[in-house]
Amino acid sequence: MLWSAITLAAYLAALWLYRRSGHHLLCLPVLTGTGLVLAALALAGTGYPVYAEATRVLRWLAGPAVIALAVPLYRQATLLRRLALPLLAALAAGCLVSVLGTVALCVLLGTPMSFALSLAPKAATMPMALLAAERAGGVPAVAAMAVVATGVLGPLLAGPLLRWLRVEEGPEGGADGEVVRSFTLGLVAHAIGVARVLQTHPGSVAFAALAMGLNGVATALVLAVLSRWL
Repeated sequence: MLWSAITLAAYLAALWLYRRSGHHLLCLPVLTGTGLVLAALALAGTGYPVYAEATRVLRWLAGPAVIALAVPLYRQATLLRRLALPLLAALAAGCLVSVLGTVALCVLLGTPMSFALSLAPKAATMPMALLAAERAGGVPAVAAMAVVATGVLGPLLAGPLLRWLRVEEGPEGGADGEVVRSFTLGLVAHAIGVARVLQTHPGSVAFAALAMGLNGVATALVLAVLSRWL
């Protein structure tokens, strides 16, 4: 129970810092909390396998937490059905650009294909990204780092880009702007994007959750086809 308690304490400290900072993106609990846990592991000289075994209960709880996202999806089912075509078009565009664009850039830079296939599923949720990268011939450890980096950078970069595209936030943008922002964050920043939407636009978290789930499945399918073709 020691490492579970340390993990919870690190999260509470990171959450306090995040709130004190005015919800600054660089103070996201997933970033600062992870840093605190890594510092504790380093000071104690404890390896990750020991930590992973000691925190099995916390990792198990992640499953029900993800399943709970079905509640806002159910509540927004009517609106989701009405917007099905534009949402699917946005999903297809985002997924293909993320996966194919990453592989194309890696090929242009001359990086090994295994590295490119590790980075390609970066916008999917961690479990899906790791499995997709491994089955495609990538390195799961590299995929994990890419997923975390994407989750942190996604909200940072999405805001300025959406403003540049004149997708306004708040009353100026109306309901459509809120939906676009929420779906975008879930698509490009997976669970971290969904958490951000929960804090900023809780009424449209269903769109972020839908984007996260569908993009994970779509990314795995696209990467599987691409790896066979390559």
